[in-house]
Amino acid sequence: MVQFLTVEESLSRSIGTAGSFNKKIFSTLFLAVFSVTLGVGLVVPLLPVYAYELGATGLYIGFIFGSFSLSRTIFLPYFGHLSDLKGRKPFLTTGLLAYFLVSIAYVLSKNVNFFILIRFLQGIASAMILPVAQAYVGEITPKHKEGFVMGLFNVSLYAGLSIGPIVGGMVKDTFGMQSSFLSMGVVSLVGFLLCLIFLPPRSHERLLTKAKPPLRYRILIRNKYVGALFMFRFAYTACIGLVWAFLPLFAHAQFKLSSSAIGVLVMLGVFTSGLLQTPMGVLADRFNKRALIAIGGLVTAGAVFSFVHVQGFWGLFVVNILFGVGGGIAVPAVMAMTVIIGRQTDSMGSVMAILTMGHSLGMLMGPVLAGIMTDAFQLSFAFVGGTVLMVIGVIIALLLTSGFQTWAEG
Repeated sequence: MVQFLTVEESLSRSIGTAGSFNKKIFSTLFLAVFSVTLGVGLVVPLLPVYAYELGATGLYIGFIFGSFSLSRTIFLPYFGHLSDLKGRKPFLTTGLLAYFLVSIAYVLSKNVNFFILIRFLQGIASAMILPVAQAYVGEITPKHKEGFVMGLFNVSLYAGLSIGPIVGGMVKDTFGMQSSFLSMGVVSLVGFLLCLIFLPPRSHERLLTKAKPPLRYRILIRNKYVGALFMFRFAYTACIGLVWAFLPLFAHAQFKLSSSAIGVLVMLGVFTSGLLQTPMGVLADRFNKRALIAIGGLVTAGAVFSFVHVQGFWGLFVVNILFGVGGGIAVPAVMAMTVIIGRQTDSMGSVMAILTMGHSLGMLMGPVLAGIMTDAFQLSFAFVGGTVLMVIGVIIALLLTSGFQTWAEG
């Protein structure tokens, strides 16, 4: 309840009653996404060590993470376009309920192959949740407030993912991994109930959106700005996938850190990004978005390169904060540009789906390629590869977004 009031007060002070903005819808989506990402944070950072204890090799760990991103990538275009046509609420509630059922399946899993299957099914559910929620928020965002509103909404994502690893590590150390899975199910169920009860009926929801039919994907993918943000998201999330999949294993194998300590490390990057989302969102509304994306991307690249060159818990502590700073600078600007593109094309759900596909492909390819490089060479090669990929993503984003402001105002 405290968080709900904080969100309402922030919106009232910064937006007031501008445009079609609906604070009740925003707050419901904020709390629902916080619930589901808290559940994810409880479990995902601990999966690599748990899978390793079940006998998974580096490549299999990559498959566990990659199967989630593969299925989400396949289904994102379908659900994104349908949410533009049919409304957001049916997909949000179905996806959140599916997350609850997947959590129960985790408890029953006893081998690596079943883990891969569960993650695949969870990816389908995920395709109905975050991009659809972001599209919903994008539709009700007033002009020239895109950075602030999306930055504030992203706090729900980062808060859940930052608190989750700490709580998940403590739960696992105290009660075992099965309790972490059950905890993910409980918080996912809370998110489902919030959306079911507080989001308006689909018929009313459609009154909040534009009546113009959304563009088809074959038209959207020709937009160079969509392509630029897609490539940046791909590179950035490939680095996230690499860190989430292999930093826990690296910290456990090299420094014998506990699950709780690993949870703190993973939390730091997410927490730091979360703290910066709103102020950097405000800055994105007032400053050059392309510059913020470039600065954030290069800071991220430097952090990834530094992971295997530091020693012990405190070295990893500092680098994880740097990694979070990079995302905190870049992500609000990316999301602000995405909302503007979605508004200009009257295809908010489809545009969010395309950008989330970049996210999913990054999460798919990052761990898999890192797993191959780890098995063939050593872990340090994987982090160097992530660094190069991030720099390439920055260069492509800068080249393709030239002239964006003029286009957006046209």
